[in-house]
Amino acid sequence: MTLSVTAPSLTASSGATHQMTDAWRRQTSLRRVYTVLGVGLLLAAMLASMWFADEANAGHFFDRLPHILDFLSWLVPKDWNDVWRALFDIASPHDTGTQEYNFPLGRIYVWGGFYIPEYFELMITTVNVALVSTFVGFIFAVPFSFIAARNLTPHPALRLVVKRFMELLRAFPEIVIAGLFAAIVSIGPIAAIIAIGLHSIGALGKLFYEINENIDMRAEEGLRAVGANWFERVRFADLPQVLPNFMSYTLLRVEINVRASTIIGAVGGGGIGEELKLSISRGFGAKTLALVLLLFTTIFIIDQFSAWLRRKLVGEQAFMMGA
Repeated sequence: MTLSVTAPSLTASSGATHQMTDAWRRQTSLRRVYTVLGVGLLLAAMLASMWFADEANAGHFFDRLPHILDFLSWLVPKDWNDVWRALFDIASPHDTGTQEYNFPLGRIYVWGGFYIPEYFELMITTVNVALVSTFVGFIFAVPFSFIAARNLTPHPALRLVVKRFMELLRAFPEIVIAGLFAAIVSIGPIAAIIAIGLHSIGALGKLFYEINENIDMRAEEGLRAVGANWFERVRFADLPQVLPNFMSYTLLRVEINVRASTIIGAVGGGGIGEELKLSISRGFGAKTLALVLLLFTTIFIIDQFSAWLRRKLVGEQAFMMGA
């Protein structure tokens, strides 16, 4: 009796399993077809756009492709010691009165015979632009993040306005904002600070409010129960929980802003980027290599120091996979 009941049920279960397997196979095959078709269309569009760009370009890309590394020939200086001379503004024996070897003319004299090399002074300007703009971004992003957080906002309508405002600030690249403000306040570090600072407000604000939406709400609820207002709850219940993570993301933003200030400097934002652009365009190999070396070393030091400090703030476990 038991066997007569079990056998049909086993048969029905086996049939359902076969149907599920067949359906899964059909779905997998259909996905593969769509994937191949999508990749094929993407490659066709890419090749078509490359062909169009090549035809529209005055110097055809594929014709010039064998010469892509020709610029390295003028980057190799006649004397490799000129790289160090350019970096520290030391006179070169190859100086013939041209701008290519006029290294001592860039010295910034501080007191007596003591001077700061020109490129170091420009690098300090670039780092200062990054630090000031990051500070501006942090100051505005912190209050905006508490207003934009779903669980902490004082009013839903105010949250919507602040979120849209931060999206607008980070929608445009820093270089576009810098070009706009350069027309208003003229070229220089001020336009770069405004551009990077505005973009940092939007970028940091988004990171900060996502942190705020994941905090432990028990301290917030406790202060609310004893009659604390919104500012008191943010100050004493919420900010102490999130401040280490805020500082970690801010230090990461400093690294990003150093690179951004270099790029903006190339379009008139001051600092080392402008000098690097001029050296490359004029074919000054020793100066270009000196600037690249200084820029790489500075960014490497900032990255390492920032990573060390962030580990101290949020703990080593935050940097481990699966933590």
